[in-house]
Amino acid sequence: MTPEVIFYKEPHGRAPVLEWLRHLRYTNRAAYAACAAAILMLALLGHNLRRPTADLLRDGIYELRITRASVQYRIRYSFHGGNLALLDHVQTEKGPPPESGLERALRRKQAFEADPEAHTYFELET
Repeated sequence: MTPEVIFYKEPHGRAPVLEWLRHLRYTNRAAYAACAAAILMLALLGHNLRRPTADLLRDGIYELRITRASVQYRIRYSFHGGNLALLDHVQTEKGPPPESGLERALRRKQAFEADPEAHTYFELET
């Protein structure tokens, strides 16, 4: 069964990874397409997706790794039941991604696990 991809929602309603992807879609279509393809691959393969595309960082936080030109795009995620929660993103041109993003992803994972419904982003239907 294919896991559902869930965008983590902050208490005030923002979905940081989704907002970043929407911005990327308009500023760098090639990078957006590469990130969207990696998310689709993750949804299809789940835990079976391995390096170099995905890797376990620590404490149940995994990372999608996408590189376009000299820019590294990282999407931090965790598994929750049979689903995937996209927690955080990092974009860097040189060196490893900053540790602050990992700490933020860990905090978001804990919040999501404590109350998945409150931290799941849903599109409003009009």
